[in-house]
Amino acid sequence: AVQAKLLGAEDVTLAYRRTREDMGASRYEQDLAASHGVNLLFNAAPRAITGSNKVEAIELDRTDAKLKPTGEADQVFCAIGQTLLGAPEGLEIERRKIVTDTRGRTSLAGVWAGGDCALGGEDLTVTAVAEGRDAAEDIHRALS
Repeated sequence: AVQAKLLGAEDVTLAYRRTREDMGASRYEQDLAASHGVNLLFNAAPRAITGSNKVEAIELDRTDAKLKPTGEADQVFCAIGQTLLGAPEGLEIERRKIVTDTRGRTSLAGVWAGGDCALGGEDLTVTAVAEGRDAAEDIHRALS
């Protein structure tokens, strides 16, 4: 969403069907997006996508605590998301992210993680790149 805004999109809204507290993005990342002019909309689920050969509108319904539509739809937005699914047994997960040490090592021997899927950091692309570099260097040392 921030990149779309930085690349010149006039209106960018990030719609999420749960509450702010349930969102996988950290509060830091949410605040960063808002500081760049991204509108954050919570408790909003997609109802319909309309358009001919291109997306012209996305209709959203407001949701309650059980993610049931409330019957209200007063805005049109486009939204995407991410979720960590199918973590192998023995991989330590906290707040839906993989726990790592400072080198990117996980609780499973021979497995490293970084970026959006890893716990900690600032949830920024530059952080993910640095974590990837650090993990690669540690992998190289482990294999040498």
